[in-house]
Amino acid sequence: MADYLAEREQWGVHELAVLRDRAHGRCVRIARRGATLVNFTVPTRDGSHDLADGYRDAGELDSRPSSRFAIMVPFANRIADARYRFDGEALDLQPGVEGALRAARHGFVRGVDFDITELSADAQAARVSFATQSIRSGAHPGYPFAIDLAVTFTLDAAGLTLEAQMRNVGEQPAPCFFGWHPYFRLGDSPVDSWMLQVPAASVVRTDTDFIPLPGDAARVALEHAPELDFRQAQAIGTRELNHAFTDLRCDTDGRARTRLSDPSSGLAIAMWQTSGVMLAFTADTVTRDIRRAVALEPMESWADAFNRPDCAASIRLEPGAERRFLCGVEIAST
Repeated sequence: MADYLAEREQWGVHELAVLRDRAHGRCVRIARRGATLVNFTVPTRDGSHDLADGYRDAGELDSRPSSRFAIMVPFANRIADARYRFDGEALDLQPGVEGALRAARHGFVRGVDFDITELSADAQAARVSFATQSIRSGAHPGYPFAIDLAVTFTLDAAGLTLEAQMRNVGEQPAPCFFGWHPYFRLGDSPVDSWMLQVPAASVVRTDTDFIPLPGDAARVALEHAPELDFRQAQAIGTRELNHAFTDLRCDTDGRARTRLSDPSSGLAIAMWQTSGVMLAFTADTVTRDIRRAVALEPMESWADAFNRPDCAASIRLEPGAERRFLCGVEIAST
């Protein structure tokens, strides 16, 4: 019997890719809609547990509350007032919209049905690749650029790896970067007792709309923000987190690991990334199950990066150029 399997499955009107690791008792289900992970089941001492606090049914996948496990491209999180400038041109992502209704969040692909370009398994892993060409000039107001996006999920003995590939197929440079918005539920206890460790030297200071402050004022060394210093693992407690951590320290294998564990359930994960920032969110403002999950969001760059001179070089993608971003989830026990 093969240790790894890759299959298709139907979930209401939505098609899923299902990756199975039989040797370790793990299963990942990912929808074509948005390349959205909906389940990540692992064995426990009491049976099994779904680490993913994802969408509960196909209807939620359609309405996308809280952007659970969203793939965020060509920008992650927010753009201030839905406006930005690129190469001297003023661009508006919501033309004609005024006041409080203006909001640009999480990119353009959450509602897109990706194509499955590979679904395979061998002796080492199961994998699925999703691709979309939906980001095109004229398709989205205020974004006159063309990006091909591919996202590959690989389930192996170490856990789950996500690799994103972004290629500028247009004729002009484009602002573009990747982010992922997973929510993890490690047990039935509130997140207050969960342990968090983030290997960051700095935290991003924001305004009340969670837009980073201008310039150097946005980056605060954790020595000056002890209430947000998770360099050593500690209980989340009553803190409400919606903070991006930067200047991440990598381990010797080149991965920066943000660790989350629930002492009650004995479940623990490490969300790793090879670059970028980590946004931790304790789900205080979601529409269901407040403070019952923690979002750990690896992002290639900052929120509002389209408006930040200090991010301009890292998010600029020249015509014909390609950039990749790697992150993943390792599973452990406390």
